[in-house]
Amino acid sequence: MGHLDHAAYGWLTPALSYVMASIGAALGLRCTVRALDATTGSSRRNWLLTAASAIGTGIWTMHFVAMLGFHVTGTEIHYNVPLTILSLLVAMVVVGAGVFVVGYGKDRGRALVLGGLTTGIGVASMHYLGMAALRLHGTVSYAPLTVGLSVAIAVVAATAALWAALNIKSPMAVAVASLVMGAAVSSMHYTGMLAVAVNVVPSDEALPGATAMQFIFPLAVGLGSYLFITSAFVALSPTADERTASAAASADRRLGEQGAPASVL
Repeated sequence: MGHLDHAAYGWLTPALSYVMASIGAALGLRCTVRALDATTGSSRRNWLLTAASAIGTGIWTMHFVAMLGFHVTGTEIHYNVPLTILSLLVAMVVVGAGVFVVGYGKDRGRALVLGGLTTGIGVASMHYLGMAALRLHGTVSYAPLTVGLSVAIAVVAATAALWAALNIKSPMAVAVASLVMGAAVSSMHYTGMLAVAVNVVPSDEALPGATAMQFIFPLAVGLGSYLFITSAFVALSPTADERTASAAASADRRLGEQGAPASVL
């Protein structure tokens, strides 16, 4: 059995992965809140799409940033590129399905349960599909009970996040909820990693796929930049209440101008 190191760079990768998960959760929650406040169908759809991409991207980036610190004694680790990209698409699509269930569900209780289950399974699917992309000299096995626990954590975390989107409106409360969600997603990841065992088979053959620094690191940096840019866009975009207040102020100003007496020359 190969010795597994889940934090080869110390606290750097766990801390950075937690930050990415929290940013993705915060952005996704804010976009979901905006979607629920939207007055038009297209606006709601666009906000929900942004929420799905943010949550999916944040979770994927969290996973693979954490994986930068994953080392196995006695073998290098490479990644199958198509499977890794597929894991990102799965995260976005399945998380998107859960977000849309909540965004368009009439019965909020039922929508929350179904959306949380769908999103949680999407998170777990992304994790284990990403693990299936590992290429190393040996075989990877999993402890079934720990795998089941990681999936349960993913479902609970996703349900809690969607509940927050439905019930929490203030930016400060959303920020706190996103920190909790980031911790839950990180816990799911490292619980899943505790289920992993690797039987190393020494070999001089070159491993297929790309190393983490060749592929994972540049992609994670790109997706992280997307999250930061999108966060800035959402922060600068006015909320429904702000737009209503602005429209009311403009109407009052126009009425004041119309009712003002003409100036005497």
